[in-house]
Amino acid sequence: MSFIKSFLNHPYTFWAILCLPAIPMFMFLTSGDPRAIHGLLHPTGEFAARFMIIAMMITPLTMLFKGWRGPRWLMKRRRYLGVAAFFYAAVHTVLYLFDMGAVAFSGGELSKLYIWTGWIAFLIFVPLAVTSTDGWVRRLGPKWKMLQQWVYAAAVLTLLHWAALHDWGGIIPALVHFLPLGLLEFYRVWSILHRRKLRATQQV
Repeated sequence: MSFIKSFLNHPYTFWAILCLPAIPMFMFLTSGDPRAIHGLLHPTGEFAARFMIIAMMITPLTMLFKGWRGPRWLMKRRRYLGVAAFFYAAVHTVLYLFDMGAVAFSGGELSKLYIWTGWIAFLIFVPLAVTSTDGWVRRLGPKWKMLQQWVYAAAVLTLLHWAALHDWGGIIPALVHFLPLGLLEFYRVWSILHRRKLRATQQV
């Protein structure tokens, strides 16, 4: 039992789980199918959003289920989820560039809502991923948490990017993925404001 627990708690095991979605993607990409690059745009983007959403849900889940070890277990691995989100977003971006070629940098393409929101979200992801190591956390100190707050802007842009695809044809799947996060964040804000109100009442 101790071996199983140690195996499940090992960082490499968690990384292996995060890499599982990439296995069929890689097999499809190397299959020689000419549709592979375009066909992988959606799954890579979706998994980038999913891992970002899961990482952002951990804190409110910890507040909601105080006695449950699950969110606390995930809290220790939240940065892994963030890095995984960036990895899939980076693959998504590279595939998009290969699929579109020079057109990707044309004014007509960049002016589309679902394009420029995706680019800005990805650019926000870059410094968040780069500073995800323990060394950067120690180096930045309190500023590290301030930097990580930009993930909320990235989340909103990702939601718009996803929803606006195909003339807002992606709005339903985008809302299905982001609604749980929105509800949990609403609970998180309510909980913080409620605690502050209680403290203020007790001080009177």
